[in-house]
Amino acid sequence: MIELIANNVLLLFLAIVAVAVVRVRQLLVSVMLFGIYSLLSAAIFVVMLAADVAFTEAAVGAGIATVLMLAALARLPGEKEEARARGQFWPLVLVVATGALLIYGTIDMPGFGKADNVAHRGVAMQYVERAPKETGIPNMVTSILASYRGLDTLGEVLVIFTAGLGVLLVLGGVHTKIASPLRPDAVGIRDGERRG
Repeated sequence: MIELIANNVLLLFLAIVAVAVVRVRQLLVSVMLFGIYSLLSAAIFVVMLAADVAFTEAAVGAGIATVLMLAALARLPGEKEEARARGQFWPLVLVVATGALLIYGTIDMPGFGKADNVAHRGVAMQYVERAPKETGIPNMVTSILASYRGLDTLGEVLVIFTAGLGVLLVLGGVHTKIASPLRPDAVGIRDGERRG
């Protein structure tokens, strides 16, 4: 019962934040609301016992993405004047047409959660049957990622770490000094000092 209440409260907050993100006009407030949205999504994943997905959402969605958006905002010159409402017809037509194509594309998809889907045949059923007994982890996704696909998950963590390090280097957050024998400070000689 408490899980159902928590799910409904989190979904209500998620919907409120999603509407607020669309309605707000200030970029900084919008970025903060995106971070809150990611944290609420992570909380929903925790309630669904998918801690690994929650960690990824919190780290990437609320952490890295929010920091990158704030860094981009810091480089903007300032508040720009509001765009004119004129000429909004063609973008609306494009959005509606794209949405209609996406909905049309989902008509042929197999039913959500059906056991006879093509994706659920073969090795997937072995994971479903054996994972809770062999790993002792109640969540199916966590048991597969932490046990059977552990090295895969470690590789993904390494990729995310490398990407974060690359972003830091590109943004100039990490400065290194290379010691050169030609520089006086590299050999311990300061201004005014001479070795005899």
